[in-house]
Formats: sequence, C-alpha cells, structure tokens
Amino acid sequence: MNEYDSNRILDLVKKIHYIPTKNINEADCYVLNTCHIREKATEKVYHDVGRIKKHFKEKSKPIVLITGCVAQAEGEILLKKEKYIDAVIGPQSYHQINDIIIKSEKKSKSINSTEFNVIEKFDTLNSLKNSDNKISSFLTIQEGCDKFCKFCVVPYTRGAEYSRSLDEIIFEANQLVENGAVEINLLGQNVNAYNFQTKKLADLILEISKISGLKRIRYTTSHPRDFTDDLIMAHQKCEKLMPLIHLPVQSGSDKILNSMNRKHTIKEYLDVIKKLKKANSNIKFSSDFIIGYPGEDFSDFQKTINLMQEVKFINSYSFIYSARPGTPAYNFKPIDQKEAKSRLMHFQNIAEKIKSDYRKNLIDKNLKVLFENKIKNENKYFGRDEFFNSVIVESDVNLTGTIKDVKIKNVNRNTLFGEKISNLNSTNYAA
Repeated sequence: MNEYDSNRILDLVKKIHYIPTKNINEADCYVLNTCHIREKATEKVYHDVGRIKKHFKEKSKPIVLITGCVAQAEGEILLKKEKYIDAVIGPQSYHQINDIIIKSEKKSKSINSTEFNVIEKFDTLNSLKNSDNKISSFLTIQEGCDKFCKFCVVPYTRGAEYSRSLDEIIFEANQLVENGAVEINLLGQNVNAYNFQTKKLADLILEISKISGLKRIRYTTSHPRDFTDDLIMAHQKCEKLMPLIHLPVQSGSDKILNSMNRKHTIKEYLDVIKKLKKANSNIKFSSDFIIGYPGEDFSDFQKTINLMQEVKFINSYSFIYSARPGTPAYNFKPIDQKEAKSRLMHFQNIAEKIKSDYRKNLIDKNLKVLFENKIKNENKYFGRDEFFNSVIVESDVNLTGTIKDVKIKNVNRNTLFGEKISNLNSTNYAA
C-alpha cells in the first residue's frame, strides 16, 4: 500500500515541478512515507529526520514532510517533539501535498493535515494519470478496515472501509498496462472486503482480466472472514489470477484469536483453505503471525506451530507483539519478553525449515517466470514465478517484461536460480 501511495505522491508533486533525486545534496524537499504497524517504524521516523538534520546542519534547510500512518497516529506528537518537521500528512490527506509544500516554501508554521478525506483523495488522483511504469505494478482498490482487531492501528489511521468504483479501477489499470505493466497487484488493507455497489472483488478480477496485455493478477491483503464463494471460484475461472494467497491468521489458538477480536476460529480458517484448494489444487499460502500476544501461554504457542506445520505456508511474516498506542490491546498485560523472543526464534526456525524444504523441492522443476528487470552490471534478469518466488536467470537476450519457462537449478534462502527452457512443451511443472 505504501509503495502505491509513494508513487501517487510523486505523480502529484510533479505538478509543482518537483522531481525525485538520488542525490541527497540536491533535495529541496523530503517526504518520509511511513507505516505504523510496529513500534520500530515510529522510531525510524525520528532516526531519518535526525539524519537529515545532521546532513543539512551547515546548509539551507529542506522541507521535511511526514506522510502515512505514523503521521496520522502521532502527528501532533511528531510536530511537538521534532521542530524540524514542516508538516504531517495522513494517508487520506496526501492529495493536499502540493498546497502544503507551497505553504512550507513560504516558511509558514508547521501543518497537521490528518483529516479522513478518502473520497476527495481519490477524486484528485483519478484526474491524474498514474505514471508508474513497472512491469509489476500496484493498484489500490480498497482502503481502511472495519474489523477492529484489538492489536491493530489500521482502523484508526486509515479509517473505515472504502471501496473505489469499478470504473475508476479499470481506468487506472488500463493506464498501468499502457505504461508497460504485465502484472497488477490489487491492494487493500482488507482487499477481499472490496464492495462497490453490487460489485465484489471477484467481479473486479474478472473485469480486469479482460485487459489486453495484462498477463497476471494478484491481490493482498485478505481477511479469512471475507472469502466469499465467488472469490474462491475466481481462482478456478480466471487463468490470470495467480495461485498464491496471502491470508493472515496471526495465531493458531482460538483463545488468542478471540482475545484479538479476529472473529474467526482456526477451523473456519482451515475451511477457507480447503475450499480454495478444492477450487484450485495449485494454490499455496503465505501468512502473518504475531508471537507473544498478551495472554499467550506455551499451549497457545504450540497450536500456532501446529498450524504452520499443517498448512505448510511457503512464506510467513512473524513478529513479536508490538503494543500500539490507541488500540484496545495496548493496555493488556504483556508476556515475558525474553520468553516471547525465544518463541519467535523457535517459530521462525520451523517456518524457515518448511520454506527451505519447499524451495529445495523446486530444483529441476519448471516454473513460469515474469521477468521484471535486468540486474545492474550483470547479464542476469530478475523475475517472479506464479507463487511470487524470486528467480534469477542468466541471459544474453533481454527478458524484461516477458514470461518464460524456467528450469530451477539451484536455490538459496531467498532466491531461485534457473535457466530458460527452449522447448515450450516441457513438462514437470511445479505445483
């Protein structure tokens, strides 16, 4: 989501003749687009601002803007604590960034723009061509969340669930394909809650799949409660829809899920997985896990391990619980942090073993890889397969923007290494 927002901010500031630069000495304005999911994200803001202050100590001060969820959640605190910041702009207000920059150029007082203007924001963005020219591009279709998990800041930083119109999304998707996109990743804090008038996510996927030149569709992040039958069947009907689903569960314990206010059980979660596998047996899953949530005992933790071992997620993102101010869980009694760290390490070792075994099993298997770019100063190309695995192939021919059959020859922790297959009728494809 942040990458999409950052790209759209760049589109906006071009209207007042600002362009991106990689040279720190050339920068007249810094935009730090932030996430507030974990505590370290907030700390990073102060670190980055401090770095900018230090660099420009003997130079003319640049404009410093903090955008995104940290700005929304802690805007006033940021402005009071760090006077070097010129403005904080929430994720539903960044369409106002040009006016704010102009005011900051005039050395106006610091600005707090954290209103929830999501309709106004997208009205502004719809009038501005999306200039993203990546082979794999992001497209926000839904924002906000109404689930109110007790650990999560999203309902407070992004607001209530809002779905863009199907026509707006199709129009922007066509822009991205015209710019060279071969794959589009549909984004939302709760993407499968997409609901505009009578149109659901499944309807949107089927409409987007009609765009000529678009070869692949993905979506993230999903909630187990919003996997409707029509979305499940879209994975059977739509060949362009990739067979990897990121489906956060957070814990394998019903007790902890209830305490989190997740509003689903492990049985219900597994039922969704079974339905999806029945619709398309090739589907694989990744997930998010919170380790050491308040009230988690070893039995709860073991149930999380059991779930990991049962589903065999090919990728997982796991973190120690981070209490976020303003959330109901903020005041819950934390578990011992030494124990939490020990559990996290144990869990990640198991998750890594499952991931490693899966990747090793891909050796000598064939994959369909979409190549996104050439590796700098090397005769190698980077791409991703249908399951979002990173793949590198050596080639004298430009592979950028193409989908090629690749045989995997070697793997490491994060990357698959392969060679192009000349015979397009080759079998032994990974599933």
